[in-house]
Amino acid sequence: MFNKKTIRDIDLHGKRVLVRVDFNVPLKNGVVGDDTRIRASLPTIEYLIQNHAKVILCSHLGRPDGTPDLKYSLKPVSEHLSGLLGMPVSFAEDCIGFAAESKIATMKPGDVLVLENTRFHAGETNNDEDMSRQLSSLADIYVNDAFGTAHRAHASTVGVARLLPSVAGFLMEKEIKFLGAVIADPEKPFVAILGGAKISDKIGVIKNLLLKAETILIGGGMANTFFKAEGYPVGDSLVEDESLQAAREILTSGKTHLRLPVDVIIADKFAEDANHREMPSGSIPAGWRILDIGPETIKVFSKVISSAKTVVWNGPMGVFEFPEFAKGTFAIARAVAESHSISVIGGGESAAAIQQSGLAEKITHISTGGGASLEMLEGLPLPGVEVLQDK
Repeated sequence: MFNKKTIRDIDLHGKRVLVRVDFNVPLKNGVVGDDTRIRASLPTIEYLIQNHAKVILCSHLGRPDGTPDLKYSLKPVSEHLSGLLGMPVSFAEDCIGFAAESKIATMKPGDVLVLENTRFHAGETNNDEDMSRQLSSLADIYVNDAFGTAHRAHASTVGVARLLPSVAGFLMEKEIKFLGAVIADPEKPFVAILGGAKISDKIGVIKNLLLKAETILIGGGMANTFFKAEGYPVGDSLVEDESLQAAREILTSGKTHLRLPVDVIIADKFAEDANHREMPSGSIPAGWRILDIGPETIKVFSKVISSAKTVVWNGPMGVFEFPEFAKGTFAIARAVAESHSISVIGGGESAAAIQQSGLAEKITHISTGGGASLEMLEGLPLPGVEVLQDK
């Protein structure tokens, strides 16, 4: 249940509305590469325009470390947004101070303005009170539609929300509803698929999901740490030694729920053109490393996924940037798309894999936030959501 007020619950007419969006998109030579996150915010922006608000958008982009750096400017994003909306979008050279105030002063209801990168100020990531106050002075209402940063307590996500009437946008509402339902009351059988390189940032997630899911399928680099915890030789595979004890505890408590790969694809170096071969999981020779799940594992995992009613997937099954080691990830993407389940993809690389495989249309919900979706799956509260007004 989503119990926060949204833009439907507030009078917007003629109001200056500061919207925190997630426009942290890839830029190449000043051109937006993948605009999925920008498109995801369009329903909120268009609703505000239709309801005659003055729409002021703020976001971070990249990690400019608290100082202006033009390669992280949001100007190309504002130009791209103008094309998507089919109307002019203004741009302010700063997110606070005179540059922002003077542009806002000339806005009419239905106008859209993009402010420069909030992370050009150190006060953003420190959740600085002065920065929050300056941001709040620009608007009458605050809307958080940036699920991807809802797990961070920054000036533009939490600080400003404490100082203005604050509600959720449509994307935030949709994300919380889908991920919340999966955690609170999933249709059974519930299967979780976890991959990616590191186990350390998913220990809490695994522990929480062990209480809820019938089966957890483990792939990617994190499987190697479990193999080593079981005492299997892993050659030169990536392993997080500091997480071995946690992996042993999870293996003991989750014996009946956890499935590790039964076979893997190994390579003699970490490279696209590496020599590679299939191997049973427990016998990796020295000098070789695991880079993907094997064909037998694909069969076993796909069978489990096919009988699921709810599937959550976060993290690739192998080094899917290299085509030769992307087969496992794409096969799992296909299995999830073909299952008759409620399927939720938790942002980041798994979302990219689904988009690349051309199967996005067949997924119930693809999250825009990797870190935020992980914290929700772990059962943690999100600071950027907690601070919004209750219904």
